Amino acid sequence: MLGLEVVVVLGLALLVGEGVGHRLRVAPPVLLLVIGALLGFIPSLREMELPPEVVLLLFLPVLLYWESLTTSLREIRRDLRGIVLLSTTLVIATAAAVAAVAHALGLPWGPAWVLGAAVAPTDATAVGVLARALPRRNVTLLRAESLVNDGTALVVYGLAVGITVGEEHFTVPHVTWLFLVSYLGGAAAGALTAWLGIRARRVFDNPLLGNVATILTPFTAFLLAELVHASGVLAVVVAGLIMSQAGPRMVGAATRRQAEEFWSLATFLLNGALFVLVGVQAQTAVRGLDATGLAHALIAVGAVSAVVVGARFAFLFTVPYLIRLLDRRPQQRLRRMGYRPRVLSAMSGFRGAVSLALALAVPTSLDSGAAFPDRDTIVFVTSGVIVTTLVVQGLLLPGVVRWARLPRDHSVEEERFLAETTATEEALDVLPRVAAELGIDPAVADRMRQEYEAHLQVLRASGGEADDEEVLRHDRHYTALRLELLARKRAVVLRLRDEHEIDDTVLRQVQRRLDIEEVRLSRQRSAE
Repeated sequence: MLGLEVVVVLGLALLVGEGVGHRLRVAPPVLLLVIGALLGFIPSLREMELPPEVVLLLFLPVLLYWESLTTSLREIRRDLRGIVLLSTTLVIATAAAVAAVAHALGLPWGPAWVLGAAVAPTDATAVGVLARALPRRNVTLLRAESLVNDGTALVVYGLAVGITVGEEHFTVPHVTWLFLVSYLGGAAAGALTAWLGIRARRVFDNPLLGNVATILTPFTAFLLAELVHASGVLAVVVAGLIMSQAGPRMVGAATRRQAEEFWSLATFLLNGALFVLVGVQAQTAVRGLDATGLAHALIAVGAVSAVVVGARFAFLFTVPYLIRLLDRRPQQRLRRMGYRPRVLSAMSGFRGAVSLALALAVPTSLDSGAAFPDRDTIVFVTSGVIVTTLVVQGLLLPGVVRWARLPRDHSVEEERFLAETTATEEALDVLPRVAAELGIDPAVADRMRQEYEAHLQVLRASGGEADDEEVLRHDRHYTALRLELLARKRAVVLRLRDEHEIDDTVLRQVQRRLDIEEVRLSRQRSAE
């Protein structure tokens, strides 16, 4: 029964956390963490253990794949150098700084490096949830960094655990080889998986089968990378980025709509459940320590959290300025950020799923049979750092956003206006020729032309290209009227079903078409 209880409890926690969070204007992940910690007091839930394989093999592939699919590849190319530096140099520097502090607090060097590697990478899912209010460039940088830096952290972590256990040895060639295998092997596994996914999409044109292939893509990429001891995280990211470019050309509308709805719900559930489980695990880690160990661990949580944030601030306010001194090209000057955006980026370095998975994956014993030193401390401190960064930084971030006073980013709206107007104008240009080729009745073609011209007028008025409030007013009235008539039609269909004039099967078929139209009109209204 415990599995069923966990499903119900997680679902209720999501409803409460999201509902209360939006009502109180508090980031829902913060409340989900608190709820998770409170759930740890329930005796039956105390027995629940979160295997690291669940996070690494179930949560991460799905969440990272969706983040990759919805990340701007153009923005990544624009700031590739900064992303690479953040994903490699900053991760190693943070791990080293945490290891030094942890060793000064009493941990042996091996476990200290394990702890440093666990808390070094930022988390893509946490960044995606908590940093939505930032301008697009900041969000893209944070998400891209979080997607790539896991590979660096996993190499450092594997080396630290291997040396501590007695399975690995530290030499520069060996470490270099591990990094090359991790990155090149992961990228190759992701590219191969994307190629297979593209081939599968061309074979399966059925929306259901096509989406089954889509669901398999991140898990296949992760599996192929793991088979060659490469970075499964990087493999998923590369596969997602490639599919984000190739998918729109070969995926039909029905398949795409179905996929977007599925991934939106799946990532929402997994994200929320993960934050609750982190809270539960943090409470569980407390019970693994005695009073003295708990006191030392709490001190370590505060110190390590300060080091993690401090290292990020130090990096963002030193390395970019050194690059400015070395690279004076005009295009480099266009990429520069002021100190306020840098503070925002520094405050957005949340920790999450990967850190928790690495801490839980620490082996329980060494090759000699002795217990792995300070394993409970590593798990507790990692959980504490995750909670601290999510809660403290998550609560402070809205205030920092207001302090930064960054200009509103209108680039998305401007580019969407360009895309919609250009597409409509070119469709109008080719309409006579297409109508002639298809043998369309002139009256039908004229009706279509009038609809497209009206739509283009609304686009231009809403985009500020034409100052015509009357057009916008008519469009709002038209949308409101269509929605009200759809509601009346739905009521009639329901009445016919209740009077046994039509069957439930017919109801669902008609209702599906009405729902599609209502969703389209509702989204159009919200976009305005």
